[in-house]
Parts: sequence; structure tokens; C-alpha cells
Amino acid sequence: MPLWTVPGNVVDFRSTGARGVSGRVGESTVLIGNRLLLEEQGVNGLDALDKSLSDLEDQGRTAVIVARDGEAYGIVAVADTLKDESVAAIRAMHEQGLYVVMITGDNERAANAVAREVGIDEVRAGVLPEGKVDAIRELQEKYGNHVAMVGDGINDAPALKQANVGIAIGAGADVAIEAADVTLVRGELSGVVDAMVLSRATFKKIVENLLWASGYNAAAIPIAAAGLLHPMIGVVAMTVSSLSVIGNSMLLRRRYEKDHR
Repeated sequence: MPLWTVPGNVVDFRSTGARGVSGRVGESTVLIGNRLLLEEQGVNGLDALDKSLSDLEDQGRTAVIVARDGEAYGIVAVADTLKDESVAAIRAMHEQGLYVVMITGDNERAANAVAREVGIDEVRAGVLPEGKVDAIRELQEKYGNHVAMVGDGINDAPALKQANVGIAIGAGADVAIEAADVTLVRGELSGVVDAMVLSRATFKKIVENLLWASGYNAAAIPIAAAGLLHPMIGVVAMTVSSLSVIGNSMLLRRRYEKDHR
């Protein structure tokens, strides 16, 4: 028996966050969502779908159940295709000494299947949109104020704001970009690694430049105070100090070009 033979207009449409949606098509009430939602609505026939649900979730797919008028009719499975560079990006994060956690609203079996494929360290599955902020807070309590969050959706915005460093994907929602501290122009996970490498290199250059400038001043100020430093020599020393800082900073470009050959 088909779910419906002729497509109709959906009325009384309702969304229940990360659990699913409901509405009326013609004279029928239709539910599409996870098992929890359908159980709350008293839908029959769910047990017959358990094996199919498990098989699909073990394959890394998100499966939702379709029901009409209180009866389960079938399953729709969706999956995000993993990008080829995802495994390499996670590996590069590990080489940087990072501990990678995936926070998702997907079911645990599907999330773990993806985590195994790309090498993610920890999975927090079945997290509702409002629960992502709590998850970030828990990680901050566990690991200190060293938590970065990467996201691109509307639901990620509060968690991006809560994280010590929020990183938004440039192709994501505007509200996520506004909430983040860093926005990646490219929509690739490798951009996160590039941003972290570049930020660490930048901080190192800042320290080096401070040492260069401080060294010149530390050497020149006592000589000038003793009246032994000719003004022209001071001008030359200051110029050399500035040029050394500028030249050292420009090496960042060489580092970036070297990493992207």
C-alpha cells in the first residue's frame, strides 16, 4: 500500500528540532523522524524496522522513519559523503597534538561509523542543538580553556560563541559566521589545519619580533644614556631594527607558500 498516490499540499507542518517533522497531507497525518519521536506519538510497527535501522546506521547513514496515521511505513536513509581530504585533515590535526571530538545530532551508530573511517578520537552523538553549548562547556571543564569549535549551521552558532575559538566555514550560515572568531574562505576541513598552523607561526613571529626590537633597545639605550651614541647611528639602528621586524614577518608568506606547494 503506497504512502500516498498523489502528492498533496502539506498543512499544519511542524518541526521538532533534531527529532523530525510532522504535517498533514490530504486527510492523513504524516510523521518523518527518529524512533524517539515516533514512539512518543504512539506509532505502531516500529519493531519490524529495527534490523533495517541498525544495518543502515552501521553503514554510517542517518535513517528516519516515515509513518502515516499512526503506522510505520518505511525508512529513508541519508548520508553525508565524506570528502577525500577528511582523513588527511584529521591526521594533520593529530600531528598538531589536537584531540578531535565530533558533536552531532545523528544517532550513535552512524556517528561512530564515520568516526572510525576518518579517525576521530571521541564521539558525542544524539546531541540536540541546544545541547551543543553544554557539550562545549563540558570539554572546557575537562581540558581547560583550549577548546576550538568548527561549525557552519544555524544550530552551531551558540556553540561557536561558547568555544574559546569559534571557526566557521565560509559557505555556512551567516549567523554562524557572525558568531565565530575565524571564518574559513574554503569549505574544506584542511582549512582548519592551515589556520592553526598559520596562527601558531604568527604568534612565534610576534615573539621573535619583540626579542629583536628589545635587543636593539637594550643595547642602544645605555650607550645613548652615556652620551656615546651619535644621533645618526641611532637613526640607522632604529631603521635596521624596523627592517629586521618587517623581514622576519614576511617569512610567514614563505612558510605559507611552502605548505601549499
